[in-house]
Amino acid sequence: MWTHIASNALTLLIAVLVVAGGVVAWGQLQYTQPGPLSQAICLRVESGSNMRRVSEELDERGAITSPEIFRISAEYGDRTGSLKAGSFLIEEGASMEEIVEVVTVGGQSTCGTEVVYRIGVTSQELQVRELDPSTNRFMEVAAFDPAEEEAPEPYLSVREESDTRYRVALAEGATSWQIVEALKQADFLEGDVPEVPAEGSLAPDSYEVRAGASRGDLLDRMSTAQTARLAAVWDARDPDLPIDTPEEALILASLIEKETGVAEERETVASVFVNRLRQGMRLQTDPTVIYGITKGQGTLGRGLRRSELDRETPYNTYRIDGLPPTPIANPGLASLEAAVNPGESDYLYFVADGTGGHTFSRTLAEHNEAVARWRAIEAERASQ
Repeated sequence: MWTHIASNALTLLIAVLVVAGGVVAWGQLQYTQPGPLSQAICLRVESGSNMRRVSEELDERGAITSPEIFRISAEYGDRTGSLKAGSFLIEEGASMEEIVEVVTVGGQSTCGTEVVYRIGVTSQELQVRELDPSTNRFMEVAAFDPAEEEAPEPYLSVREESDTRYRVALAEGATSWQIVEALKQADFLEGDVPEVPAEGSLAPDSYEVRAGASRGDLLDRMSTAQTARLAAVWDARDPDLPIDTPEEALILASLIEKETGVAEERETVASVFVNRLRQGMRLQTDPTVIYGITKGQGTLGRGLRRSELDRETPYNTYRIDGLPPTPIANPGLASLEAAVNPGESDYLYFVADGTGGHTFSRTLAEHNEAVARWRAIEAERASQ
């Protein structure tokens, strides 16, 4: 009899184990297979939240099939204690396993609100943007110039949110003084800037920052990036350049940056300057004269006067030979590359063509004709 009872108990135990194994396998399948989310969402995890709250919100928004499986699997994988606060993009059809990965491993917001501070050559603008998870594109909520306008309510409200992301986007061609003055207007940054960094030493780029970050530390990052870029392009330079040092390459790149905003023209503009240096011709570029007047502190706001073109200053390339003593702006990577690997041409002149680009000429006669056409365009625009 005891043998019969033992046999039945063993059979029952095996059945229980089989059922339990099936349940575990089913749960594992539910956890790893694509989820029911039909459209991407932005999931906000508050500071101090837990997996239960997260699973309940995901369930309410139709992102998971079982809050219990979500929590148990996260606990089994030792992920519960790694939950991060922030706003996270949950992709369409994301599995529970993938969602747990997003909210525990990433640790950095991937959607929600972003504040972008754009520092340009003539102005600055602070934008508040929200990511539309369905299109994965940012939509502008507000924009203002912090130096001229009061901060709007959409910005003031997101300033209080811990998961708001910040980015400083620095345009090519801004001067170091302009950059420092703009950073002083960014109220999400802290700290004084004891001195303006050397002209040309800051790399135009987009920099992620946190609220309360140091202005000095951000400028150090910009400087480190520009030093690395300059070293890399100098190592890859054309060996037959009429310049001898990386510092001269930086100066030349700043001239290229200020002379054209058309990407396709940079190497051609560089070739004009290089050709002139090789032939001992003066560079005769207006942006250097302007920098000698403004010292990079703002824009001139008018045309150059004949007396200014005739005045001998260290930056007046109509009056001095070779390059000016320092860069006249902070050049971007493309201008650095053009400076050390210019295009091949026999051009010696260029002038604006009225479309945003330039007409390039080989001889003074060709150049004078191009200048006459440009003057006619200017006169016609002035009369309208």
